[in-house]
Amino acid sequence: MIDQFATKATYGQVFAVAQFRAVFAGRLLGVMSDTLRSVALAVLVFDQTGSPLLTAMTMTIGFLPQAAGGLFLAAMADRFSPRTLITTGYALQCAVGLLLAFGHLPVAPSLLLVAAVACLTPVTTGATARVLAEVLTGDTYVLGRSLSYIVAVSAQMVGMAAGGTLVVWLGVERTMLVTAGAHLLASVISRLFLSHTEVVRAGGSAGAGGSIVRKTLQGNAALVAAPGVFKLIMVQCLPAAYLAAAGSLLIPYSAQRGFSPTETGTLLAATSVGMLIGDVVIGRAFTPATRERLVLPLLLVMGTPSITLVLDLPYPAVTAAYVVTGMGSAYLLGLQRRFLEAVPSDLQGQGFALLNTTTMSIQGVGPLVFGVFAEFVPVGLAIALTGVSSVTTTLLLRDAARPRTSG
Repeated sequence: MIDQFATKATYGQVFAVAQFRAVFAGRLLGVMSDTLRSVALAVLVFDQTGSPLLTAMTMTIGFLPQAAGGLFLAAMADRFSPRTLITTGYALQCAVGLLLAFGHLPVAPSLLLVAAVACLTPVTTGATARVLAEVLTGDTYVLGRSLSYIVAVSAQMVGMAAGGTLVVWLGVERTMLVTAGAHLLASVISRLFLSHTEVVRAGGSAGAGGSIVRKTLQGNAALVAAPGVFKLIMVQCLPAAYLAAAGSLLIPYSAQRGFSPTETGTLLAATSVGMLIGDVVIGRAFTPATRERLVLPLLLVMGTPSITLVLDLPYPAVTAAYVVTGMGSAYLLGLQRRFLEAVPSDLQGQGFALLNTTTMSIQGVGPLVFGVFAEFVPVGLAIALTGVSSVTTTLLLRDAARPRTSG
């Protein structure tokens, strides 16, 4: 396996795999729809309340509830066909979009509905990770994970940039109908083009008898005890929490600075643009070994620019800061091989579900914490604190971020 990972692959080799193309298309549609929905709800909440805290909560309402799914349901990712889980997940998101479009629900029930369906996200994420691990090998797997990440941030970029304009043009309810249609198409693509792979994985904690909840708890305990897994989860999810917090405060920050709706939309997309650039450049231009050596420097690149927002920088400088911050997220490329190898094979789906759950949960907490700060201090200062926290955390986790020595 080490020799396979040492041989550099190309994006063309990844796209040559038919099942990866199906995952890619479904993820593009799904993430874009989720982002559009978040922006529509955030605009609605800020217009009605004027609260930076409530707006930050709305932008991340789909994150924190994932903790429940990861803690109690994640074993499903290794017990059912990935195609079934992925198809069902998109179908449920479609149903939520339809309810938001036609139900004329108040803000609170709408947010609760989005939070409820988010509980199943770790299951579908784990199932998707299983598909990638089964159909891709060696460095194609690392690039496949990179492309999966790229498509997510690209879809976020489109959703963020177009969300505000689309809401003004169509209104919240019709925007929700658009998201429902996109989720439906993602479900159909997954059903038609993903193979019906094995249902239950044999062996290990995940294969022991018991309910899904018991299996999930046992599997999570085994994953945390596995050498290196916990530290690798922390170094992947904590910096992402600060990044999410900085992004969740952009709507009130733009209002405070007097930026136009177009400028705000561009700024919302800036981090995603940086993520896209960083992943493409680091994934295509550097060898697997070099990517692993770049983890620590890229983490510092991701945290530092936000600190500058303590100053009232001109709009182009603010945009540039968010683009550079996004580029630093390419550090994740250097951790993909290590995490795959650290997770026990019989807990593969649940391992990625646990990673996603932890990441999304902490991303839900981060905006709440810094949203509270923004209620009492200038929003720019609150964003700067996310950068300080990111750099500090990186220095504390520098041993986990460094590449392992070859044996």
